[in-house]
Amino acid sequence: MLLIAHRGYHAAAPENTLAAFEAAIMVGASGIETDVRISRDGVPVLIHDRVIASGETVADLTRTEIEQAVGHEIPTLDEALECFPGVLWNVEIKTIQALSTVIKVLEKHQAGHRIIVTSFRHDLVALCASSLKVNCGLLLAHRPLTLNSLLADFNCNGNPRINHVVWNYEVLDDILLKQAASDGYRNFVYGAVTRAEHDNCRELGVDGIITDYPLLVQDA
Repeated sequence: MLLIAHRGYHAAAPENTLAAFEAAIMVGASGIETDVRISRDGVPVLIHDRVIASGETVADLTRTEIEQAVGHEIPTLDEALECFPGVLWNVEIKTIQALSTVIKVLEKHQAGHRIIVTSFRHDLVALCASSLKVNCGLLLAHRPLTLNSLLADFNCNGNPRINHVVWNYEVLDDILLKQAASDGYRNFVYGAVTRAEHDNCRELGVDGIITDYPLLVQDA
């Protein structure tokens, strides 16, 4: 089971920073999950929240203004990929406004990096799968009625690069996990909190866990 640090190891440094990514690698993470948004000056910044603590939106601020508001440096997607080429990157695209810029950055790095692009916006995942030579995954917050209903559009379009399903721990279903695996999809899980939940993910045979608590994953 791959250990993927959610926004880096942010018990040691602010989330989605180069320091948090380095800390994740130091504690044994084999991959890093990060979030991409676009600042007002068109920079693909790594930040999770749409609205920061000041009440301002990321899209209305320049990168410098965001850094001033949050009190620490905000890396770009390009900077992060340049700094840590040896790990698996799970890049979550948060908004459609980020898509074209993110695609350009990933085109630059796709040959030399292991990259999975994910999003809750499955239309963006499909566009990345048709534009890039990277793996792509569908982020889920719900349990679909059937796996076929979830994958129908993508199977019809014949998109082999859409090959991961990223499940919320709350809706894990052993039957759907096994069906996805038998159909050739890799199963990732996010949202596990306790050691027992992390252990359960391993027992269920998931391929990777995206976690805020990397120290709870043993022998990753």
